[in-house]
Amino acid sequence: MTQPTVTRRKGFRPFSYFAEIINELKKVVWLTRREIVYLTGLVLIVTVIAGIILGALDFGFTELVNRVFAGG
Repeated sequence: MTQPTVTRRKGFRPFSYFAEIINELKKVVWLTRREIVYLTGLVLIVTVIAGIILGALDFGFTELVNRVFAGG
């Protein structure tokens, strides 16, 4: 009867680990500076609009609850 082939783990190799990370980062398609600026601005605008809407809703519900329960 033949013995099955067993592959042994080589353990953790820090240098090969970081070399693989660098190789993977070289494959990444990075955004251009113009795209980054545009998308950052878009996120800021959407965040401000969402904050205004949520603030208005919060204010409205607070006033509604105060009028119903405080009679004011």
